[in-house]
Amino acid sequence: MTPGRLILAATPLGDVRDASPRLVSALAEADVIAAEDTRRLRSLASALEVSPRGRVVSFYEDVETARLPGLLDSLRAGETVVLVTDAGMPSVSDPGFRLVAACVEEDLPVTCLPGPSAVTTALALSGLPCDRFCFEGFAPRKPGERTKWLSALRDEPRTAVFFESPHRLGSLLTDAVSVLGGARRAAVCRELTKTYEEVKRGTLSSLAEWASEGVRGEITVVLSGAEPRSVAVADLVEEVSARVAAGERLKSAAAEVAEATGVSKKELYDAVLASRVK
Repeated sequence: MTPGRLILAATPLGDVRDASPRLVSALAEADVIAAEDTRRLRSLASALEVSPRGRVVSFYEDVETARLPGLLDSLRAGETVVLVTDAGMPSVSDPGFRLVAACVEEDLPVTCLPGPSAVTTALALSGLPCDRFCFEGFAPRKPGERTKWLSALRDEPRTAVFFESPHRLGSLLTDAVSVLGGARRAAVCRELTKTYEEVKRGTLSSLAEWASEGVRGEITVVLSGAEPRSVAVADLVEEVSARVAAGERLKSAAAEVAEATGVSKKELYDAVLASRVK
């Protein structure tokens, strides 16, 4: 029997007019629609004037694992399964990854209907560099974990994109000022594509002050990458020498330190040799 296929279908972030014609067709023709919220799915289908002919099953985080066997059975039986989440692209901080991984494991066909994504939309609107970026999912809720998470971004050269709830945004930005410095630039994107869309750009200090008054809506934060640190080769000679004294080869120690700090490997190697002559 020819297996069916799993279709990951991106849904509008807010404005229903962003729905693609392919999404409309997929919802109308699917044998099974796995939806993060079945009520939102039915509202979307109504707005798109489409009547799904297939059965609709819930597929949110708490039931994701339990739903896998039934959906895999449907795919093995040759049915088309469309996966949609509340907004944006399935699997991106939303249900979907486990189902895709299970399909890949069994070599069941998986395809995607591209469309809206809060990650790339916020990145494009931020005014920050877009050539290299990383996505960090949702910021940790607990203060200690959040501080550790922010510390990992201190020297990250790429623009970072992440989600945050509106009632924690103020405390996150305040922590970011403490960990990353108030001058680091960022953008807070609120209610993307919706009636009250707003993008606030500025330093972390200014954004923390703005957010302290309270913010509403769906939030995506874009954080600028760290500026390269200016490190003098002479300051690294002692570190390389200490590693050599501990048993490392000079060439490998100099190469690793140079790569980590951005200085010239040859210049650092030569500086260490010169220090031995003195």
